[in-house]
Formats: sequence, C-alpha cells, structure tokens
Amino acid sequence: MEKTCQLGTIFNIQKFSLNDGPGIRTVVFFKGCPLKCSWCANPESQSATLEIPWDIKKAPPQLLKLKGERKSVDEIVRIVMQDEPFYRKSGGGVTLSGGEALLQPDFAIALLQACKEKGLHTAMETTGFAAPAVFQQVISYLDLLLFDIKHWDEEKHKEYTGVSNLPILANMKYAIEHGKEVLPRMPVIPGVNATLEDAKGFVRRLREAGAGKVQLLPFHQFGENKYRLLGRNYAFENLKALHPENLEEYRQVFLAEGIEAFF
Repeated sequence: MEKTCQLGTIFNIQKFSLNDGPGIRTVVFFKGCPLKCSWCANPESQSATLEIPWDIKKAPPQLLKLKGERKSVDEIVRIVMQDEPFYRKSGGGVTLSGGEALLQPDFAIALLQACKEKGLHTAMETTGFAAPAVFQQVISYLDLLLFDIKHWDEEKHKEYTGVSNLPILANMKYAIEHGKEVLPRMPVIPGVNATLEDAKGFVRRLREAGAGKVQLLPFHQFGENKYRLLGRNYAFENLKALHPENLEEYRQVFLAEGIEAFF
C-alpha cells in the first residue's frame, strides 16, 4: 500500500492558525493521547476512538457532530495545500497537534513526508511521550517541535497526567542535542505547577535538557463546555483563568537563571 493511502484518525483541521508555529499554518489534530491531563482544553482528543457528544441542555438532547474521522494522507494534503500561497508569503506551513501524533507514528510520518515533498515547513505540538525509536523517526521529518512539559517532578507528573515525565524529558533532550528547533511550552495550572518552587524545578529540567527558552501558557477555561458535551466532569470548573500579569513573578524565576521566558 502506498504511503498516501494510509488512514489516520483526526478530529479537526484548523486553517489560518497563528499560534502553532511561524507564519500562517494549517493544524491537523490527531485523536488519541497517552496523557490524561484533567485541564486539557481538547478533551475530545484524549480517546483514540470516535465519540458522540450530546448537548444535554437541549430538550430533547441534541446530537452534535461525531468527534473524529478517518482520513487519508492524500485527503489531508489536498486540504493543507489549499492555502499554499499564504504559507509562502508568511513563512508558515503545517502543524500536527492533538491529542498526540506520536500515537499514530506511521500515519504521522507518511503525512509529514508528503508535506515535505510539497516544500512545506513542518511542526508538531507534542507531549513527547513515546518510545525513543518512534520519537526519533518521526522528528526526522520535522522543522520545529512545540514541546509541552506539564510538570518537573516525576511523581507529580504521574499524579496529574497518568504517565512518567522521564521519557518526555529524555526525548526533549535528544531533540535539542541533535539540532532540532525545540520550543518547550508549559501550561501553568493553579494547584498543579504554579508555585515559585515549581518554576525553580522547571528551570532545572530545562537546563538538564539543554533548553534556553520556554513559553508559558497561562491556565484558561476554553475547553470547559466540551467536558459537559462529552458527559465528563471538569475538575477546574470554578478556577479562575490566569493572565500574563498574574505570572510575572513566576516568569522572573526563569529570567533570573538565564532562561528566556515569554507568553
């Protein structure tokens, strides 16, 4: 079977994104994630299976669009290439997101290969949680990794995400050491990783990996309604969103240690 005939499970293709890599980009959201973060803004991405959300506030309850679909590389590339002129003018391209594209490595590689053949800049927003061999193969087709790190402490990472952070940190270190452009990104969540001691812990992990910068992502409530539609409880329902001005002291911990920190 040709690589372009491979099928992958995705739940969205977002055009004209300005926040997922340089320039104007098309973001392909893969379904399925090995982490189960209770603050996730895309809870529909966590399960690898197709899901049917319901709006139970409607009478009778309203069936919404099925979350997830199987698409071929060719189908996705056709959609991505519709905006090729915008990529050329802005220095943009395609970004794989999720969920986690590393859970569908063969499909991710086939899609990235096809995009590279079209001359596109390729990026991936990733948790970095994968076997080293899988991670190393996939990133060979990437120009940029937007590398999310959730917690600096292994036990806390297990508590809040369900998995260890050791393979994540090891993969990030590998990518940096092998010359990949890596942007670590940290969601800052009250009660999870938002203390000044947490900031100091993150500084240590970034230094160990060889990273010199980090993007801070203040906690927000953008995904709250999705939990209700999926019939799931939202653990952060009554928690106020954070804003950059709330995290300036937190940011200063990184700057004081020579790590560029920005929002």
